[in-house]
Amino acid sequence: MEKNLKNKLLPFILTLVVILLDQITKALVVAKIPLYSIGAQFLGDFFRIIHVRNTGVAFSMGASWNNKIRAIMFLAVPVIVIGTVIGVYFRNNDFSGLQRWCITGIIGGGIGNLIDRFFRPEGVVDFIDIKFYGIFGWPRWPTFNIADTAVVCCGILLFISFLIGVVRESKNENKNAKESE
Repeated sequence: MEKNLKNKLLPFILTLVVILLDQITKALVVAKIPLYSIGAQFLGDFFRIIHVRNTGVAFSMGASWNNKIRAIMFLAVPVIVIGTVIGVYFRNNDFSGLQRWCITGIIGGGIGNLIDRFFRPEGVVDFIDIKFYGIFGWPRWPTFNIADTAVVCCGILLFISFLIGVVRESKNENKNAKESE
């Protein structure tokens, strides 16, 4: 196998790991914790494992939309976006190794939640509940899952890696400009 293709395929291990962890944890929550109840608490009530469903997206946005609009926005659009991201991923040879792993982690999280949207009509299973101490007026952060965690963490790392690249490029341009004077 071509080395470049192998370097592009290897990070998809993270995609598979995220999907598996996400779906296994969701299956355990569904099997062990009744809907809208707390299964466990840690550090007082700071961290809780609960069982809720989200028919919307982040922060339950769109949960009140009619079913046809939700199907288009939360099923069709994400499939198109994930397909586009995968296409760009394979065509681009400029992503660093870290960026490739971040992108595949985001893809895994997106697919993990898409699986729920396709096969759980009552909504995406969310179960991680953290106290937020009234910041932004929220006593608790909106409940989330492993897929959400992968998307956010990998998204932040990807953003930071792009920023570092921009800063490095700017420094190199300044250095080259000074040398040519």
